[in-house]
Formats: sequence, structure tokens, C-alpha cells
Amino acid sequence: MTLRREAFLDRVKERGEYATTKEAERAARVVLALLGAHLVGDVRARLAARLPEDFALILLNPLQSAEPLSPERFVRATAAWIEGATEQTATWDVSAVLSTAADTAGDDLLQEILLQLPAGYDLLFGRPQPT
Repeated sequence: MTLRREAFLDRVKERGEYATTKEAERAARVVLALLGAHLVGDVRARLAARLPEDFALILLNPLQSAEPLSPERFVRATAAWIEGATEQTATWDVSAVLSTAADTAGDDLLQEILLQLPAGYDLLFGRPQPT
């Protein structure tokens, strides 16, 4: 089921404690563009199908990445793309967006997503995996 744009942004705004919806949207756009570069095939398409259309298009037309980024480098890349962000605020941005995406994806799809990502992304999605 596709989540409505307003509902998606409201969840990101609440989790990120953003003052405005515009801030939540900026974070969502950057994080999903970076995430899209790390997901391939059916997994990326299935996640996109559950996102609001404009965010789905961002996920399906991602920023280019030469190699998979570790969670730490993913956060640094997010900070580089958000004006005025620090690694600390970018961690907050990533967590707000990815935890909302995890809720939207559901447990089964999230497991498939995590299999395509380097170790440690489970924490960014707010879903620590047993070791």
C-alpha cells in the first residue's frame, strides 16, 4: 500500500523534530536519492511502489555512487548534500527518513533491503538486527 505524501512527510517531520514540512521534505529527498543508489532491481522497485509518487521517482532515479557507502559514509554524504548540516544533524535526518521508509516497507521487504546494504544500515533504519 502506498503511503500518502502528507502522511509520509508528517512522520518524517515528527521523527526528525523539524519545524517545517519543507525541512522534512528536504531530508527525505536527499536520503532517498542516496538510498536509491544502493538498491537495485525488484527491491528498489517494490520500495518505490510503497512511497508517495514524487519520492518514488527520486528513489528510482538516484544520485550516482561508485561503490556502496558504509553507514558512516552515507551519513557524511547526506551532510554534504544538506546545506548547513553536520554529521550529527545528518544522522538525525537519515534516521527520520529511513525509519519512516522502514515502516512503509514492512518487515519482509526491509530484510531484503538490508541484504543489499553494507552492515550497519539496520541501525539507520531504526531496526537493530540480532548479531
